[in-house]
Amino acid sequence: MTRPGPTPLGRARRAAPPAVAAVAALAMVAACSGPPKHDPARQAANYRLSPGTPPAKGNIDSFRWALYAEPLSLDYITAFDYPQNTVLSNVCESLMRWTPQLTLAPGLAEKAANSDPTTWVYDLRPGVRFHDGSVMTADDVVYSFGRQMNPDLGAAWAESFENVDTVTATGPLQVSVKLKQADSLFPQLMATAAGVVASRKGVEAAGKDYGTTGGLACTGPYKLGGWAKGQSLELERFDDYWGSRARAKHVEFKFLTDASARTNAMLGGEVDGGFLIPSESYERLRTSGKGTLYFGEGLSTLNVNVTSMKGTLSDVRVRRALSMALDRPGIVKTALAGNGTPTTSLTPRAAWAGAPDDAKSAAFDRLPSSTQDIEQAKKLVEEAGAKGRTVTVATSPIGQDVSLVATAIQDAGARIGLKVELKTIAPDAFSALFTDPKAREGIDMFPETYYLSVTDPVDLLRNFRTGGYQNHAGYSDPEFDTLVAKITETYDPAQRFALEAKLQRKAADDVLWMPIAEWPSTVFLNKKITGAPTTIAYMYYPWAADVGAAG
Repeated sequence: MTRPGPTPLGRARRAAPPAVAAVAALAMVAACSGPPKHDPARQAANYRLSPGTPPAKGNIDSFRWALYAEPLSLDYITAFDYPQNTVLSNVCESLMRWTPQLTLAPGLAEKAANSDPTTWVYDLRPGVRFHDGSVMTADDVVYSFGRQMNPDLGAAWAESFENVDTVTATGPLQVSVKLKQADSLFPQLMATAAGVVASRKGVEAAGKDYGTTGGLACTGPYKLGGWAKGQSLELERFDDYWGSRARAKHVEFKFLTDASARTNAMLGGEVDGGFLIPSESYERLRTSGKGTLYFGEGLSTLNVNVTSMKGTLSDVRVRRALSMALDRPGIVKTALAGNGTPTTSLTPRAAWAGAPDDAKSAAFDRLPSSTQDIEQAKKLVEEAGAKGRTVTVATSPIGQDVSLVATAIQDAGARIGLKVELKTIAPDAFSALFTDPKAREGIDMFPETYYLSVTDPVDLLRNFRTGGYQNHAGYSDPEFDTLVAKITETYDPAQRFALEAKLQRKAADDVLWMPIAEWPSTVFLNKKITGAPTTIAYMYYPWAADVGAAG
């Protein structure tokens, strides 16, 4: 339930010397690393991470998949949330690819090179066809990126291009990106929806209806089929796909906004599987005998998103008190069915996999305790003169991970002298909290699961710089902004992680959000199908193409 999503677990590329040799995309892949293979904290919890599901043994005619909400649009520039990206990743493709192992690989670009820190050159695959049969060219890339950069379109991925000066077709199958300054995040973000390439002809023909009706003018293994608004959406296999042919001819996504209904649909065979399993359904699915529930690296943290620093939450002591009063182990036990790790870190530990030990220590050792402290929290509320004041928290029946967290915030507030009111929002409208200021009016906080879009802690932390995409509360601090700028232009991994550790501590001190727990990715597959990834790679990887017969 958040904006741009996950990308590779990889180490930042090292700074290039003045005369830099061209670096091929495969060299970029070699610089990436997947999530840690063993995590003692997780092994002590109720779940084990699986690297994947068994590969499919054969092709199938079709399968059906559960979505907790209908996508608002499938326009790639607005693909910021789970429902959109779960579908779009199979239809539209990016210059680079995020693999199920959470590493970077070539995508529509077969090679990427940077002759200097501010230049990236992408050589495109020849003969790639859009769903209308036309052939992809460099002009389509320039046009697609131009839509992301057009301020009139309000792209969710606009921040990914903030340091881009020009995007130019330097050959029929070559695109050169000139940066205003070094930007170590940009090449990583080319594996997300920021790097999607669509047909200029197709997008322009669709006009204002692009993303909501008709085709998406993309290159993926599936093309958009029928869309019964409020009910379901269909994908049809694209047989002229440049890569491996999808195993299933047809995929149907069913919109099931009620958590119990989704679970019953999986158990009853109405759907064959789904991601983002409601935590209250873990045990039912585990013991049903109808299929298998898998856990994978989610690069995700469950947080309380602070959307307003006016009124009651304007005083950092109140924010600190409310965070202190949260019963994190209790929330993990009830809201996540024990399948999470309590934390006060905004960023998941897997994002620091490539960091030196001293940077990891600096990032985590001085964070606030995750142990509940009601008495100290009460003192802070009294010091701030906030006793009896009101805080409004948005909740939704998406699943108990949202509703129970909201209730836990209400309970914590009541215990320390605050009045916490809950405002219920429909699942389909919950996504609007991330993009529409009007939807957030009168709301101070809401539960949010944030997934990283790159393996870089700053992917989350940079949200809080002045004017940041998810800086809903309007936080502004020159020291914070300076740190983000230095991190962005720093390619050396050790230097970068050291700066990010400082940024993490600053975010914790100012209580910009309230972290609760690290949370794995989940997927349920019935006995008919297999092949889906267990990791959160499904947000940008064409996962449906790998799903096939289990036996």
